[in-house]
Amino acid sequence: MASNSRLTVAVHALCWLALAERHGRAGLTSEQIAASLESNPVAVRRALGPLRDAGIIATDLGPGGGWSLRRPAADITLADVYAVVEPGTVFGLHPHQPRQDCPVGHGIGPVLADIYDGVARAVASELSRHTISEVLDTLLRQHPLPTQWPGVPTARGA
Repeated sequence: MASNSRLTVAVHALCWLALAERHGRAGLTSEQIAASLESNPVAVRRALGPLRDAGIIATDLGPGGGWSLRRPAADITLADVYAVVEPGTVFGLHPHQPRQDCPVGHGIGPVLADIYDGVARAVASELSRHTISEVLDTLLRQHPLPTQWPGVPTARGA
């Protein structure tokens, strides 16, 4: 079963926007974010749309526009992002009702629902302990590029 990367893509893009902000850049285009993700600008817009709708990021149109954080990176938790990009339960139950005259099929749903609720609480708790700012600080400290990457966003005209 393939894993879902929506949270990873969203956190990556938000860290990139936070880094741009730290360098005095008000916003980044979908193309600039896509370059960091090695992705397509259309895929970036599709991935970031729900974060915009939730008020985590904003878009400005026209020259000088682009995507930007709507609130400080230190105030955006990974739990906030997860709630937007991964709505619903962590694990799903059967897509249809199992056989109810089977000793396993009869009770598996409620038992797993309780376990999965605990997993969801644990995931939310752990993600709420981390912010976009903290993730960015950690990655810059623990995994610095050996040379300056020309794609690091700087203030326009700098």
